[in-house]
Amino acid sequence: MHFPVTVHRPRLGPREFTVIRPARPPERALLVEDDWFLNAYVDRHAARLIGGLWGLAATSPRALVHVPLRRAGAPGDAGTRRLDLVLLHHSLQFAPSRWKELRGRLGAGHRRTVTVSTARPEIDWEALHHAENRDLFHQHVHAETLFVTGSAKAFRETAGHFHDVAAHGPGHTADRHYCARLHHGDDSAREIHIEYGDAWAGDVASR
Repeated sequence: MHFPVTVHRPRLGPREFTVIRPARPPERALLVEDDWFLNAYVDRHAARLIGGLWGLAATSPRALVHVPLRRAGAPGDAGTRRLDLVLLHHSLQFAPSRWKELRGRLGAGHRRTVTVSTARPEIDWEALHHAENRDLFHQHVHAETLFVTGSAKAFRETAGHFHDVAAHGPGHTADRHYCARLHHGDDSAREIHIEYGDAWAGDVASR
């Protein structure tokens, strides 16, 4: 899978960071915070793009992958608290409390094209429940942004949830609902409910 991104290299004090963003943020995608869940609404293009960025996070352990979502179109029944998304490898040890300042220093960035694999690895579901398993996501919400921090393996194993929605969601428009549930986190992490939507704000049709 190939898609364009912008690469930013802002500094905080003596340290330089790498932030990768889609060159064109998805127009029909939304991430909403709920008490018990995190609800992601996506059309086919957005699902493929976010799945690609999820895979990019697996191969870019020194970068923060930022997906702006708060200004995208929204399904009519979405909640009111919208979030952006940042994906990062746990070894980066970036404090979410520093994100607002870093975000303000991104600048225009440099455009490039990246390639990620959409192959789906075999997942040992039983191993996910082992006490010694460290390939889990940790979540934090700060500065209107959901931070998903995890290992390369965790990102590789879960990118397929978005590709699944992109591949099969459009075929279920008669049922008005197709989703995937992403729960690969520690005990404090909320499930991310990824729902396909084929009609958005400004569309003639309704969901």
